[in-house]
Amino acid sequence: MPPVDLRKHYPEGDPLEQTFEHLLTTVRANRPNDDLNLIRWAWLFCLQHHAGQKRASGEPYVIHPLEVAQVLAELKMDSTAIAAGLLHDAVEDTDVTPDDIAQRFGEQVAHIVEGVTKLDKIKFANREDHQAENIRKMLLAMVTDVRVVIIKLADRLHNMRTLEHLKPEKQERIARETLEVYAPLAHRLGMGKLRGELEDLAFRYTDPFTYTQLTAEVDALRGEGEAFLNRIVTTLETKLRDSGIVARVESRIKRLYSIQQKLNAHNVPVDQVFDLFAVRVITQTEQDCYAALGLLHATWRPVPGRFKDFIAMPRPNLYQSLHTTLIAEGGHQFEVQIRTDDMHRVAEEGIAAHWKYKATDNVSAKDEERLAWLRQLIEWQREMNDPNEFMSTLKMDMYPEEVYTFTPKGKVIVLPKDASPVDFAYAIHTDVGHATTGAKVNGRIVPLRSRLRNGDIVEITTQSGHAPSRDWLSFTKSSRARNKIKHWLNENQRARAIEIGKKLLDREARKYKVSLSKHSTTDFDRVAHEYGLGGEEDLLAGIGFGKYSTRQVLNKLEPGSTQLAEAPHAETPVGNTMSQMSDAVKRVFFGKGSESLQVEGQDDLLVYRARCCNPIRGEAIIGYVTRGKGVAVHARSCSNVQNLLYEADRRIDVDWSATPESTGKTGGPKPTTYPVKLVIVCDDRSGLLKEFTAIISDDNTNIRSVDSQPPRDGVVNVEFVIETVDVRHLTRLTQNLRKVEGVRDVLRVQKI
Repeated sequence: MPPVDLRKHYPEGDPLEQTFEHLLTTVRANRPNDDLNLIRWAWLFCLQHHAGQKRASGEPYVIHPLEVAQVLAELKMDSTAIAAGLLHDAVEDTDVTPDDIAQRFGEQVAHIVEGVTKLDKIKFANREDHQAENIRKMLLAMVTDVRVVIIKLADRLHNMRTLEHLKPEKQERIARETLEVYAPLAHRLGMGKLRGELEDLAFRYTDPFTYTQLTAEVDALRGEGEAFLNRIVTTLETKLRDSGIVARVESRIKRLYSIQQKLNAHNVPVDQVFDLFAVRVITQTEQDCYAALGLLHATWRPVPGRFKDFIAMPRPNLYQSLHTTLIAEGGHQFEVQIRTDDMHRVAEEGIAAHWKYKATDNVSAKDEERLAWLRQLIEWQREMNDPNEFMSTLKMDMYPEEVYTFTPKGKVIVLPKDASPVDFAYAIHTDVGHATTGAKVNGRIVPLRSRLRNGDIVEITTQSGHAPSRDWLSFTKSSRARNKIKHWLNENQRARAIEIGKKLLDREARKYKVSLSKHSTTDFDRVAHEYGLGGEEDLLAGIGFGKYSTRQVLNKLEPGSTQLAEAPHAETPVGNTMSQMSDAVKRVFFGKGSESLQVEGQDDLLVYRARCCNPIRGEAIIGYVTRGKGVAVHARSCSNVQNLLYEADRRIDVDWSATPESTGKTGGPKPTTYPVKLVIVCDDRSGLLKEFTAIISDDNTNIRSVDSQPPRDGVVNVEFVIETVDVRHLTRLTQNLRKVEGVRDVLRVQKI
């Protein structure tokens, strides 16, 4: 590309000029041999095509791609990636096409931009499907060029930094997606620094009350904590120098989101989080790491069971460090991480730290290892038709806590925490997993649902012709095992459902004297398409699962053939049965609130709210066809949903019916209410119960029951079962309860 003079494109005194020059300075410092002219042309293209566009903050839109490019430059990315970062929104937000990008900047830049671009031009059934397809597309592009996802992470980071300019509901949604997808993705790629900032920024918006409360608690400990860390660092630097170990020592107080995760897991106060204070020792060689470890253990007493060697056995994202927890004077615990400079760079920047961008050698052996999990995920996604199942697998696979196990021959098999021998078997090979009948751990026969621990030697017993069990889904932890089991079960269940569907349709056809033989596959395909299905087999499977009415299908095949259904002797449709039931009977069998649910396109299916998650109006919900019971409606966040919905044919779209809300006037329609259990975790003091009941009653909320547990360590749990109208009502009530002095948290218990 020819040189370009950008000065004439800036208004006099434009701060953008100085910001862009800072970007070029960063690139020169990190990659002195890169082509800066490519970046200049990309910036000019960006200025021209985003001209006049504004962000929600009112700033010129071009500030966003420029800041994304700055993040990429700080990650030491090459000029191709930075140019793509400047252009990443051009296809989505302007009239520029991928071909325009390819012609101006080359196929490589165009491929990266296309991978980052969202699928906004395709219509999806719901936001979850949209999100899943965006992520799927990004990961597919990432397999051939990882810069796609690094740019997407940089894009998300800047959006999170400026999230305060959006509406609260959008802030919460974007922050939740960041915690569920983008922060774990950064973790999987070893980009610890970026992951940490994403998590803390998202935490601020997903739970602002806890964020504010935790910030105050940590700030109260900060002064004393920093003084404690300074004493540790000074002592350690002296010991290292006296021992001839060349190293630098850093200290830090744990990040807010990580602290909250520990508080949730262990239910302890902030000052008892064992790694609240941490020290990092960065040496020159691997041998010095182990020498420093010996020095530390000789100086302070180590906490048993808290030592981990990630140098000898790196994490799947190639993170390497020695971790140990020590006890200082006064009983204060602190964590120490020991690593070399190279290990530190990889831990902070991950795959961005050493990715090669050569035309002939794009990927090193270590990079291939780092991306092996992704290639495997892309292989599995070809078996997944359900976007929700894909997202569930992705979330499970991106944030694993690892356990290191061994085959009898000494090969290391890395599995998620609490994995079972079945997970181990599927990690060896799919056929081994399917044929598993038993297992030995450390030479002893154990149940298949046993939890594996670090260092276990596992031996799998197989039997030809053996098949997976549905029960395995209740204890398997790895996404590989769960997907293979689900795929096998789905294929077999589908074959059975097709067979059942044929029999049910034949029986119904004989009842109404309809000849199915005169209807061709084309006729069945036509009916299937009316239901939004692929073809005849999908339709028969839906009938077999109980998702579609045989009478409705017959009537679509041969209009008017089922008019006998209206005769007195004919079978009464299920929908009519529902309408004839008294309200009392409905409540007994299907629970209060079932009348406020409706199934899309169906009027003769029983619908009831699942008791495991007790969904309430306003929550995202999903239906699951249960044989003989109708449609169970679960909250999308329900832990049971993913175990149920591997059979995609039994999933059905449901929604809250448009029932009128109460106007508050006498005689006005009364809205449906839903029972919800709330647990208030609070300090034990007099008058609390009175304050809680006053807040609830002032909100015109009925209290069904109240209970409390004896105080423990000055903390008491108060349980209320209240009647709520919808999610907004519940959120408002929860926020008001959290404002009471002494309240630590207000939790919703899904199952009553």
